[in-house]
Amino acid sequence: MDYVFDNKTLTMSILATPTHVNFNGVMHGGDLLKMLDQVAYTCATRYCGVGVVTLSVDRVLFRSPIKIGNLVHFLASINYTGYTSVEVGIKVVSEDIAQKSVTHCNSSYFTMVALDDNGRPTKVPQLVPITDEEKRRFEAGRLRREASKNIQKNK
Repeated sequence: MDYVFDNKTLTMSILATPTHVNFNGVMHGGDLLKMLDQVAYTCATRYCGVGVVTLSVDRVLFRSPIKIGNLVHFLASINYTGYTSVEVGIKVVSEDIAQKSVTHCNSSYFTMVALDDNGRPTKVPQLVPITDEEKRRFEAGRLRREASKNIQKNK
């Protein structure tokens, strides 16, 4: 059987286990951040075709806690491309398997820089948004990038 993967998106899932628990009995935010970085790395590396490093995390919004025993789905997409960087948007959905319910519990935006074999930034394939959703994400990513540039300029 042949598999065809869209290199602009990635879906990963894990089970929230007791090793992820914090003092409140739910998934530790630090564990979730580490997983988010791994998802961003995987999505960006697959898209760019070379290794990447995290440049920034523009926003992480914790909407709802993740219960231990829930299935955690990471829905990642390349939203925007610069010359040597990509923005990866990640939506996290927690699935309570026993209750058969799904909750959007986290959203985040990671900027990843592509590196050549010598560890220097290298050009990335330019994203050409096609669907309305891809165009919306691209424009939102462009606006976040411009806002970030303005913040850096004003420092």
